[in-house]
Amino acid sequence: MSETLRRLREMTGAGLLDCKKALESAGGDLERAVRILREKGLALAAKKAGREASEGIIDAYIHPGSRLGVLVEVNCETDFVARTPEFREFVHEVAMQIAAMNPTYVSRDQVPPEVLEREKEILRVQAEAEGKPPQVAERIVQGRLEKFFAQACLLDQPYIRDGQVTVGQLLTQLVARVGENVVIRRFARFDLGEMS
Repeated sequence: MSETLRRLREMTGAGLLDCKKALESAGGDLERAVRILREKGLALAAKKAGREASEGIIDAYIHPGSRLGVLVEVNCETDFVARTPEFREFVHEVAMQIAAMNPTYVSRDQVPPEVLEREKEILRVQAEAEGKPPQVAERIVQGRLEKFFAQACLLDQPYIRDGQVTVGQLLTQLVARVGENVVIRRFARFDLGEMS
């Protein structure tokens, strides 16, 4: 592996083949190759979502005072990415997010159908109690359901360090930068004295 190729991989965390193609397109110019990879990154993030992610790390966050702790598993495709400081920092930030915001699920598709139906029914009753016509009530239910997802689902939550970005968007940005599928697999939050 050439020195330029090795440096490009270290700088971007992108896969070997992507780095080779970017260097070829950039005529060997390292800075142009980095720019090409970054531009391509967000478009590729969606494509990478279906790829197997079986490497990664489990991280623990213990809140000062040791009364609250989180374990989180985040997977990626290769141990190369799992060892990068950027990946490890992301996992730690996710653990802190879970500690601060107490989500119930990783994503919307993990919300059991019966929980979703119960939530919809509660919201429908609330909208009708406010005197809204059925068609308006249904739109209100959908809007309030988005708020439920933003509270209960980790990927829909506003990121604690930047409320303009959701955790899901932060994850997509990481996928674009590292060039691999990254999945927040599962988490457990422990609050001293609480039973789950």
